[in-house]
Amino acid sequence: QVPLLESGGGSVQPGGSLKLSCTVSQDTRGVKCMGWFRQAPGKERERITTLFFDSDYAYYAYSVKGRFTISQDNGRKAVSLQMRDLKPEDTAMYYCVADRGCSINWSEYYFRGQGTQVTVSS
Repeated sequence: QVPLLESGGGSVQPGGSLKLSCTVSQDTRGVKCMGWFRQAPGKERERITTLFFDSDYAYYAYSVKGRFTISQDNGRKAVSLQMRDLKPEDTAMYYCVADRGCSINWSEYYFRGQGTQVTVSS
Protein backbone atom coordinates (compact mmCIF):
# COMPACT_ATOMS: atom_id res chain seq x y z
CA GLN A 1 0.00 0.00 0.00
CA VAL A 2 1.31 3.44 -0.95
CA PRO A 3 1.95 5.35 2.28
CA LEU A 4 1.17 8.78 0.79
CA LEU A 5 -1.82 9.31 -1.45
CA GLU A 6 -1.46 12.43 -3.62
CA SER A 7 -4.15 13.91 -5.82
CA GLY A 8 -4.79 17.08 -7.76
CA GLY A 9 -2.46 18.81 -10.13
CA GLY A 10 -2.92 19.20 -13.85
CA SER A 11 -2.71 22.02 -16.35
CA VAL A 12 -3.93 25.56 -15.89
CA GLN A 13 -3.51 28.96 -17.50
CA PRO A 14 -1.51 31.71 -15.79
CA GLY A 15 -3.55 33.33 -13.06
CA GLY A 16 -5.53 30.16 -12.48
CA SER A 17 -5.90 27.98 -9.41
CA LEU A 18 -5.29 24.36 -8.51
CA LYS A 19 -5.61 22.28 -5.36
CA LEU A 20 -3.36 19.44 -4.31
CA SER A 21 -4.24 16.91 -1.62
CA CYS A 22 -2.16 14.41 0.29
CA THR A 23 -3.15 11.76 2.81
CA VAL A 24 -1.03 9.47 4.98
CA SER A 25 -2.59 6.07 4.45
CA GLN A 26 -0.58 4.23 7.12
CA ASP A 27 0.93 6.37 9.86
CA THR A 28 3.67 4.22 11.36
CA ARG A 29 5.73 7.23 12.44
CA GLY A 30 3.44 9.51 14.38
CA VAL A 31 3.24 12.12 11.65
CA LYS A 32 3.02 15.70 12.86
CA CYS A 33 4.40 17.54 9.86
CA MET A 34 3.25 17.43 6.25
CA GLY A 35 4.09 19.56 3.30
CA TRP A 36 5.18 19.87 -0.30
CA PHE A 37 8.39 20.07 -2.27
CA ARG A 38 8.60 20.78 -5.97
CA GLN A 39 11.15 20.23 -8.70
CA ALA A 40 11.15 22.00 -12.04
CA PRO A 41 13.12 20.65 -15.03
CA GLY A 42 16.80 21.42 -14.63
CA LYS A 43 16.37 22.78 -11.11
CA GLU A 44 16.92 21.44 -7.62
CA ARG A 45 14.04 20.15 -5.52
CA GLU A 46 12.87 22.85 -3.11
CA ARG A 47 10.63 22.97 -0.08
CA ILE A 48 7.69 25.25 -0.77
CA THR A 49 5.52 24.69 2.27
CA THR A 50 5.22 22.60 5.43
CA LEU A 51 2.70 22.55 8.25
CA PHE A 52 3.48 21.40 11.79
CA PHE A 53 0.22 20.16 13.23
CA ASP A 54 0.91 20.72 16.94
CA SER A 55 1.62 24.44 16.61
CA ASP A 56 -0.24 25.03 13.36
CA TYR A 57 2.94 26.75 12.12
CA ALA A 58 3.16 26.93 8.35
CA TYR A 59 6.33 27.64 6.42
CA TYR A 60 6.15 29.09 2.91
CA ALA A 61 8.93 29.68 0.46
CA TYR A 62 9.20 33.29 -0.64
CA SER A 63 8.26 32.33 -4.19
CA VAL A 64 4.80 31.11 -3.13
CA LYS A 65 4.02 33.21 -0.08
CA GLY A 66 0.68 34.95 -0.40
CA ARG A 67 -0.44 32.72 -3.26
CA PHE A 68 -0.34 29.21 -1.78
CA THR A 69 -2.11 28.04 1.38
CA ILE A 70 -1.57 24.75 3.18
CA SER A 71 -4.17 23.41 5.60
CA GLN A 72 -4.81 20.27 7.58
CA ASP A 73 -7.95 18.36 6.67
CA ASN A 74 -10.31 17.90 9.62
CA GLY A 75 -7.63 16.84 12.09
CA ARG A 76 -6.57 13.94 9.92
CA LYS A 77 -3.10 13.07 8.71
CA ALA A 78 -3.91 14.88 5.49
CA VAL A 79 -3.25 18.28 3.97
CA SER A 80 -4.50 20.35 1.10
CA LEU A 81 -2.48 22.90 -0.84
CA GLN A 82 -4.57 25.61 -2.43
CA MET A 83 -2.58 27.32 -5.18
CA ARG A 84 -3.79 30.62 -6.58
CA ASP A 85 -2.51 33.13 -9.12
CA LEU A 86 -0.37 30.43 -10.67
CA LYS A 87 2.56 31.47 -12.82
CA PRO A 88 4.52 29.64 -15.52
CA GLU A 89 7.44 29.38 -13.10
CA ASP A 90 5.24 27.28 -10.80
CA THR A 91 5.39 24.51 -13.40
CA ALA A 92 7.01 21.54 -11.68
CA MET A 93 6.50 18.10 -10.22
CA TYR A 94 5.05 18.52 -6.75
CA TYR A 95 5.89 15.99 -4.04
CA CYS A 96 4.12 15.47 -0.72
CA VAL A 97 6.17 14.74 2.41
CA ALA A 98 5.31 13.67 5.95
CA ASP A 99 7.18 12.86 9.16
CA ARG A 100 7.32 13.55 12.90
CA GLY A 101 8.98 16.91 12.30
CA CYS A 102 9.55 19.42 9.56
CA SER A 103 12.85 19.76 7.72
CA ILE A 104 14.21 21.82 4.87
CA ASN A 105 15.80 18.65 3.46
CA TRP A 106 13.85 16.32 1.22
CA SER A 107 15.95 13.30 2.18
CA GLU A 108 15.07 13.62 5.87
CA TYR A 109 11.37 12.87 5.41
CA TYR A 110 10.34 9.31 6.13
CA PHE A 111 7.29 9.50 3.87
CA ARG A 112 7.83 10.98 0.38
CA GLY A 113 5.24 10.95 -2.37
CA GLN A 114 5.69 9.94 -5.98
CA GLY A 115 4.73 13.36 -7.27
CA THR A 116 1.98 15.04 -9.21
CA GLN A 117 2.59 17.34 -12.18
CA VAL A 118 1.49 20.97 -12.23
CA THR A 119 1.78 22.80 -15.54
CA VAL A 120 1.03 26.51 -15.93
CA SER A 121 0.92 27.61 -19.52
CA SER A 122 -1.14 29.73 -21.87
